[in-house]
Amino acid sequence: MTALTDCSVYASLERVTSALPRTADAVVVGGGTVGAWCAWFLREAGLADVVLLERGTLGSGASSRAAGMVRAQGGTEVAVRLGLFSRDFYASQPERLGLDSGFVAQGYFMPCFSEREVTEARDRIAMQQALGLDVRWVGSDELDDLNPAMGRGLTLGGSYAPGDGYVDPPRNVLAYTAALVTSGVRLRERTSFEGLLRSGDRVTGVLTSAGEIATDRVVLTGGPTLAAVGRAAGARIPAGGARHQVVVTGPHPDLAPDRLPMVFDVASGIYWRPEEGGVLWGMSNPDERPGEATEFDWAYYASMRRRMAMLVPSTAGLGLRKAWAATIDFTPDHLPILGPLITADGPVTGVTVAAAGGHGMMWGPGVARVAADLAVADATDVVDVSDLGLDRFDEHGRSRLAPDPIALPFPETVGPETAGLEPAGPGTATAQTASPETAG
Repeated sequence: MTALTDCSVYASLERVTSALPRTADAVVVGGGTVGAWCAWFLREAGLADVVLLERGTLGSGASSRAAGMVRAQGGTEVAVRLGLFSRDFYASQPERLGLDSGFVAQGYFMPCFSEREVTEARDRIAMQQALGLDVRWVGSDELDDLNPAMGRGLTLGGSYAPGDGYVDPPRNVLAYTAALVTSGVRLRERTSFEGLLRSGDRVTGVLTSAGEIATDRVVLTGGPTLAAVGRAAGARIPAGGARHQVVVTGPHPDLAPDRLPMVFDVASGIYWRPEEGGVLWGMSNPDERPGEATEFDWAYYASMRRRMAMLVPSTAGLGLRKAWAATIDFTPDHLPILGPLITADGPVTGVTVAAAGGHGMMWGPGVARVAADLAVADATDVVDVSDLGLDRFDEHGRSRLAPDPIALPFPETVGPETAGLEPAGPGTATAQTASPETAG
């Protein structure tokens, strides 16, 4: 394998972005985790000429600001299968690609605090085990023993998957950038998607801010901006954006990685993992109006900090090293969208829509692989997509499917994002370093 240096990577990027191609075997819209890995999978599937369009730069959206949580402990069969594929893909990257996204199999607990949650967890574990996931029930005492940083006696037990873990989001962006370059994907950064070219119900090309590309295969991604991408393509896609906040505390001996497995407190929407000798933890406010985030909500952080201090007592007196917010995508049922683009005139042959439904790191490679499979062969063996298309939503964006119960507390509706992102109040998508005045 040819060694990659900064010079060789950026020189290669310059070559592949120097001119807009006039034709392509496939065009992928969106340079985040789903779109980038989809373009790579399309090349791996044998397509000779794949173009990736990104209106900004690779990873400039939520992909570089994510927390990197990767679990296969989903609440539905679809979630488990996508989680397993993605987890295995991250773990296989060093051998497969010669580089990786920094995956660490830290182990992941989902604690229960009520008898109802215990019953639901045991049923969920049975479903997950039937799909091949290494997961088991642990009682309260064992959960406490395996989580020495967590407050003792708080839970009734929980589920535990030792193979779940996390990736380093900026390293993931670097990994897919290098994979795109070495595989020969033609990347066009700072190039916006502006619409489809069609002949009847079949796509014949895409219109971009730099011109037209003739193609008979298009994959539409876009994370929290997917609704706007869909609108440019002449369709309504019920995908929204919402603020998600992440902080990293200062270091503490109780927060060493060997004392701090990953945990998701589903009831509050708080999750955590080790980071830089401290703990990284994230939160979302389900009562906030959907829309683009523009600043860190310190008031909501303060309310969630009390819950976190109860769960992990050593965080109570710790300041913050980092704090940031980003707009992440979600769907009304917390499930992915995978299927053909559907306009008022019906499905558009050759156009596939791919959304991770708020699980870009967790399901991203799986969603990307399914989208590539559908674009090339109109079939996939990763997951059953028969219920995952746009046809599951009614005219109000309501899904006929039950939502995945193991998800962040997203808003109940996608709100204005179906017409394009609007600011969420008091809103942000910018990374921030914690100030001493607010971090203590």
